[in-house]
Amino acid sequence: MHRHHHDHGHDHEHDHPHDHEHHHPGHPPHGPGHNHLHSHRAPVQWQTPHQPDGAKEHAIGPEPDLDKVEAAFVDGFFQAADPTSFLRLARIPFEIAADGENLKLLRVEIDALTDVGSLTPHVGGGTFRYDPLPSNFVSRRRRLRFVYFDGASLRALSYAELRDIQTPA
Repeated sequence: MHRHHHDHGHDHEHDHPHDHEHHHPGHPPHGPGHNHLHSHRAPVQWQTPHQPDGAKEHAIGPEPDLDKVEAAFVDGFFQAADPTSFLRLARIPFEIAADGENLKLLRVEIDALTDVGSLTPHVGGGTFRYDPLPSNFVSRRRRLRFVYFDGASLRALSYAELRDIQTPA
């Protein structure tokens, strides 16, 4: 392996001889990163890139890392001195139209869940086996719900369900 230094701000090794030009004839240009070729892949981000004016909107699949976005919301909501302003900042609608109903936000529920046991069905499914979980298998998570009133009853929506509902114009 030939080790040398190019005067372009960083040191690196190459496993092939060449002159001291950074471009290698017969080699495709280096991809993103530190002189490594990479296959084409989408940027690693959850934000939607800005579209030029007049561009058609395309269907967007499920948002990657929505669980991480939800966890960040929960952490921030607990620390917010003004929960109402935090909801506005997070663009959580106080009123929405869903399934022909006008829903009004009453409460944000954050539950702490800890799984300490497991169930395994026996063959045939009529009975089951219960086992307490050892501490290294215990799982903890939070469940976030937005509770709306539809005029007759309460309706709890998850963060993902809420994001799928369009707010009225």
